[in-house]
Formats: sequence, structure tokens, C-alpha cells
Amino acid sequence: MASRGRDQPLQTLPLGATVVVIRLRSLGDAVLTTPALRILRESRPDLDVTVVLDRPLAPLLEGSPDIDQVLAVDRGRTRQAIEKIRRDRPDLCLNLHGGSSSAWMTWLSGARYRAGYAHFAKSFVYNIRIPRAQQILGLPGEAPVHTAEHHASAMFHLGADRRPIPGARLHAEPGPAERPYAVVHVAAAYETKRWQAEHFVRVAEVVRERHGLEPVILAGPGQDDLLEQFGAFETRRGVSIAALKNLLAGASLFVGNDSGPAHIAAAFEVPSAVIFGSSSSPVWGPWRTPAEVLETEWPCKPCAGDRCYAFDEPRCILSVTPDSVLAAIGRLLQKT
Repeated sequence: MASRGRDQPLQTLPLGATVVVIRLRSLGDAVLTTPALRILRESRPDLDVTVVLDRPLAPLLEGSPDIDQVLAVDRGRTRQAIEKIRRDRPDLCLNLHGGSSSAWMTWLSGARYRAGYAHFAKSFVYNIRIPRAQQILGLPGEAPVHTAEHHASAMFHLGADRRPIPGARLHAEPGPAERPYAVVHVAAAYETKRWQAEHFVRVAEVVRERHGLEPVILAGPGQDDLLEQFGAFETRRGVSIAALKNLLAGASLFVGNDSGPAHIAAAFEVPSAVIFGSSSSPVWGPWRTPAEVLETEWPCKPCAGDRCYAFDEPRCILSVTPDSVLAAIGRLLQKT
């Protein structure tokens, strides 16, 4: 049996010890680490906590009450990132990302305790190997575990006090809006996660006419083609992370594909109707927020999602009907 001091350093680290948490990339994943960071802060408020993120994502955690600083790193410059981490002389370095770069950062961090998931690649670099969340949380081995639970369970394994896993938490400073609005996010990384634009048009029309919310149509940089059908509405494309947080924090409703902005909306407890295709909603659904997941069941899902492997088109997301989304919106707004 491993010693308490070795596998539960959060029980034994001295006051004011330095902890580095490596997340790096992926917007939604980064949002879903914040419940774990909140548990860490509430369990050991004395610790100095740095989170390592790719530079484009760094503004996501700015102003967070659960960390002390963000270390922004440039992709492909692992050596420089390691040098910055070592300068902090961390007592504990925790890898919540799992890729090769983050594994090397953890290994060479200089930390006494190097922790990461035992089932991820290059786990030999860790002297604390974190088991699967099912084992930590006492769940059946094949039970689906939400990503927020996955990261939170790592904190429990490291010695944080057991408690209900909280919602995600971000900081934003939304300005006053001329009228209540809904954010409609029409983009996604893969076709298997992208609902039809014409369906979003209908949803936006009903949100405006029936519910009195002004739709703001959102897409990412280089996705202008997705906005061609939305000439009757305000559109935003390629907004900064800080602007995205402020936009979503001030919204009365979020409607969109399974994506990073959906998780930001959930962090601000915005009522959310999230449309799922190839992904697993028990693993990636909105966490701890008023929400409805719209999806259809197929024997081939979940899948990798980079393309549809079963059909000539991604039937999983294309078969979600506008009527089902509109009904979900009605239920959500009735509760607010």
C-alpha cells in the first residue's frame, strides 16, 4: 500500500507550497478542469497554484478565484515552458492533459511530486499514478464518468477533502445589454458535431418572436461560411476568449452544438440547450447547470467524431429535429 505522504501530498505539503497544474489546450476541457481547481482551493487555500495553458487559452482563467496565476506557453516550445515551470520550484506538478508535451513538462518540472493519470501515455514519468475515476469514486468499471468528475477525482486521490463536485467557475465582466439576448453557437470542430444551419435559423427566429430574446449568432475564426444564412441576425466570429466569456456570462439562453462555448455558458449557469452528435453526453454534457441535451441514439455512438464511419453523413446529429430543440428551449425558459 502506498504511503499517505507519497500518494496524498495535499495532506502533507507545507503551508504556501507551490502547485503547478498542466492543462495546455482544448477550450471545453480547460473549462471542465475548473471544478477540480475549485476543490483544490477550498481544500488547501494556502497553496500557490499556477495553471499552464497554451497562450491562446490563457485568458480563460484570468480573474479566477481558484488559482494564483496562469502560465501561458507557446505551442511547440516545450523547453521554454519547462524552464518557466522549474523557476517556480513547484512542490507538486499535476498533469491533467495527458499528451506527450505535458508529460515531459511534468517529468522535468523539478517537482518532488509528479502526478498524472496511470492510463494515459508516458505514465512512467510520474511518481504518483492516478487511477481511473471509477476506482476513486467507487463506481463500476464501465460506468460513464463526466470529464469534470474525472479531473475532480484526481484531486481526491491526491488528498483533497471529499465533497460534492461543484460546477465550473470562470470570471467575466459582462457589460449592460440593450435587451435580453440568446447566444446561438453554430460552429463545431467536426461535421459530426455540427447541426444544420437552416435549423439554427428557425430556432433563432422562434427565440426572437416567441421568447423575446435577441439572437446573437456565434462562429469561430475562419468560419464565415457558417454565417451566410444569418443575415437577419447579429453575428460574431472569431471573438477573443475574454469577449466570449463576457458575451456568454450576460446571456439569457445558450443554444448550440457540443463545444467549448457550451461549457463556458454552463460555467455561468446560463440555461443551455446543447445538441449532441458523435460525442458521449454523459462524459461531455453541460455540467451542473440548467440544461437539456438534444440527441438521438445510434449503435455507432459515441465515436472518434473526425468523420462518420457508419454512414455517408453523420445521421446522429442530422436527425435531431428543430421541434425537439424548440421544445427544450421552452422548458428551460419556463423555469427561469
